[in-house]
Amino acid sequence: MATNAKVIDGTAIAKSIRDEVAGRIKTLQSQYPRFKPQLAIIQAGARPDSSVYVRMKAKAAEEVGIHFKHVQVPEEAEVSDIVDIVQKLNDDETISGILVQLPLGSHVGADGERTVTEAVSPEKDVDGFHAYNIGHLSSRASDPLFTPCTPTGVIRLLDSTGVSIAGSRAVVLGRSDIVGSPVAAMLRHRDATVTQCHSRTQNLPEIVKQADIVVSAIGKPQFVQGSWLKSGAIVIDVGTNYIPDATKKSGQRLVGDVDYDSAAAVASHITPVPGGVGPMTVAVLMSNTLRAAERLWGQQRDLRVKPLKLNILEKVPSDIEISEAQTPKPVAALAHEIGIRANELESYGKYKAKVELSILDRLAHRQDGKYIVISGITPTPLGEGKSTTTIGLAQALGAHLGRPAFACVRQPSQGPTFGIKGGAAGGGYSQVIPMDEFNLHLTGDIHAVTAANNLLAAALDARMFHEATQSDKALYSRLVPAKKGKREFAPLMLKRLKKLGIDKTKPDDLTPEEINRFARLDVDPETITWNRVVDVNDRHLRKITIGQNPTEQGHSRVTGFDISVASECMAVLALTTDLADMRERLGAMVVATSKRGEPITADDLGVGGALAVLMKDAIKPNLMQTLEGTPVFVHAGPFANIAHGNSSILADRVALKLAGTEEGDSSDRVGYVLTEGGFGADMGMEKFCNIKCRVSGLKPDATIIVATTRALKMHGGGPDVTPGKPLSDTYTKEDLVTLKEGTKNLAKHIQNARKFGLKVIVAINQFASDTSAELELVRQESLAAGADAAVVSNHWAKGGAGARDLAEAVIATCEGESNFKFLYDLDLPIEKKIEIISKEIYGADGIELSELAQKQVETYTRQGYGNLPICMAKTQYSFSHDPKLKGVPTGFTIPIRAVRLSAGAGFLYPILGDMQTMPGLGTRPGFWEVGLDPETGRVVGLF
Repeated sequence: MATNAKVIDGTAIAKSIRDEVAGRIKTLQSQYPRFKPQLAIIQAGARPDSSVYVRMKAKAAEEVGIHFKHVQVPEEAEVSDIVDIVQKLNDDETISGILVQLPLGSHVGADGERTVTEAVSPEKDVDGFHAYNIGHLSSRASDPLFTPCTPTGVIRLLDSTGVSIAGSRAVVLGRSDIVGSPVAAMLRHRDATVTQCHSRTQNLPEIVKQADIVVSAIGKPQFVQGSWLKSGAIVIDVGTNYIPDATKKSGQRLVGDVDYDSAAAVASHITPVPGGVGPMTVAVLMSNTLRAAERLWGQQRDLRVKPLKLNILEKVPSDIEISEAQTPKPVAALAHEIGIRANELESYGKYKAKVELSILDRLAHRQDGKYIVISGITPTPLGEGKSTTTIGLAQALGAHLGRPAFACVRQPSQGPTFGIKGGAAGGGYSQVIPMDEFNLHLTGDIHAVTAANNLLAAALDARMFHEATQSDKALYSRLVPAKKGKREFAPLMLKRLKKLGIDKTKPDDLTPEEINRFARLDVDPETITWNRVVDVNDRHLRKITIGQNPTEQGHSRVTGFDISVASECMAVLALTTDLADMRERLGAMVVATSKRGEPITADDLGVGGALAVLMKDAIKPNLMQTLEGTPVFVHAGPFANIAHGNSSILADRVALKLAGTEEGDSSDRVGYVLTEGGFGADMGMEKFCNIKCRVSGLKPDATIIVATTRALKMHGGGPDVTPGKPLSDTYTKEDLVTLKEGTKNLAKHIQNARKFGLKVIVAINQFASDTSAELELVRQESLAAGADAAVVSNHWAKGGAGARDLAEAVIATCEGESNFKFLYDLDLPIEKKIEIISKEIYGADGIELSELAQKQVETYTRQGYGNLPICMAKTQYSFSHDPKLKGVPTGFTIPIRAVRLSAGAGFLYPILGDMQTMPGLGTRPGFWEVGLDPETGRVVGLF
């Protein structure tokens, strides 16, 4: 018996879907304000029907809170051009979903359309047309990321009737990839028995008559008759067909595939046309876009480093054997795990890469992770394992506790690598790998620093020669030559004119007196502070005579070489904040004083821009990894006894953003950045706080002071250690008396760190010969001296697992805000600032400036450099200037031999005692063991 079918109101259901989407977006944005779904639609040409569809989708997106990006291309656009656009949208993290509005231009056939739609990432295929999604839809064993919008709308309409799909018989009319086939697959997934028909199917009415559910998408107006239907069937009409209708202004009206009036008399439920399936398509598109946005948001937030497994042996092999036994993950894979995009990575081989500084702009919204400086007690020949602790702790945090964790370390110089100290990759099962690449050329940054430094030295000597051998007129004519009959100042010359107070811009307008002042730098040779550099320990270059060739016409002078990492160019690299800042700092570097008493800079010599060009790639931090596959940034390498001894600000900033949190994140998502300061806390940590943090504006949350029982025993009066000779029993057997005396050195470092408002964690780096009583003594003395925590760590032998307790202590200690403060005010006189460091950090009674140092202080103050921070160049082996004074010496005065200016880097560095800026090679350097395996090409003998 005929019934009157219930009308399935697609418009109302579609609105409820849109309301649900809008509500979900608002909820997410209330917690995460940066959650912004965005739909991109690519349209070729301006077909009226396509434009109507695009406007409809744009309006729906606006209503629910989805951002909309309309990418219009010319109708004649080639498939390859559209694919390029699609790929850029794939890579754009701000785009949640991509839809290609079909058809494309008339010249693009079915194959071309398929090429374009399959270029869309399956994760952004909100249309559900990608072969990946269609394929998964057709498989019972898997689910697609997205189902096509119209078929999904059909299922939602069926569900709205309350009638169970499972067990029902369904007939689908149509076999298109857009509707028919996906609907049939989705009904099968819901346990319906499905018959799919098409234009060639025979006995269609009889087949339809058996159906509990009829879905028509055959494209024939009013094709399905009520007489075909089983009484009480559910009818979903997907058809959109126009038929003539003289009563309409347009002369036609929209009807479906089903003869509505006859069908409504038989069916239990039916969709109208319009107002049935149509509104659902756009609503489901909004729902799919939200799902895409949620998935991408979740993926970005849930990035995790996949640890590499360690094969830990009871007898720990050599460092290089351990390194070469581990296969690093490709650096591109590591970069993806920590949230670096492919276009932000510049690979140098398989396992190292540079990171573009643009990442800082992309992540500027993030709150920084926790910032921890790794330092140590006063170093001894026995070694404290500061680098090893840095890497072991990074492995513990990242590979064992699952927290974002970044180690930021300096690039090793070839000086110590081939000298006595060795490399700086860490040791045992806590290393940066590949350690041979890390300890050698890496990406060439030190070579770039060397080239820049020596170009400046060459420019200085050449200028002095030319000024000494030419008249003002000849000198000026060569500096500003006529080109095609016209003379023009180079841009840097205009900068020098401004510095001199000359406001003229035409070379021919300068007076003879102005020409003299402009052309003659008039360098006072006695004031030259700029040396050449080389990245090896070469003691015989400490003092040299240059200009001895007859071509130099007797213009020789005494100068010297420093090691490359002592160059101010290296300090600039470590302290710069961006490319423009580096350019200005390089140009501001002072190389000498003129006879008029004016500072002479690299820009005065015209070479500042060239220096920046030589270092333009070096400014990008280098990405490597630990043995357990956690990230390490290796960037810049200033020595801590000569320069300020810290890796770059830029590497720290990138790491802090990658370890940072979004607004709305809970505190347990915060990551940790472990940046290492060279040598003891009186060196690297003091300079980190007073110099690096002033420039960066960053506030450290804590410091870790690394100590060993052996080193503390040496500070407690233990016997001297001679390379090649067996260690005294003091260092290999329990000796609590000597050890307790030595802990005074550790206590002084803890107290010094407290002066900066820092929380202090002592890492007791365990040796196999340490007794439990010795380790407990160090722990108790650390806490008594004011440490917030003191933890025994065995990362050298066990990797990250051996530093897990230390990592947990770091997490607990770093809760809350930083109370960081500086030790001194920059406005104090130079001499006073030196005195504060000497008294407060070193424990000196005072300072004594040499006549030269006093004169230099007066010059720098007069030239306007008096408000710079201080970078003390002193021995690392003692709180004092004398390496023989171990423990906590008292009753000494610090002799200041000279004071040099690093105007570009932004500090003054007093040279204490007989401190050298070029180390020397010992009798038995480390290079004796270094070589290559001729069969494999692998490095051997490197530590």
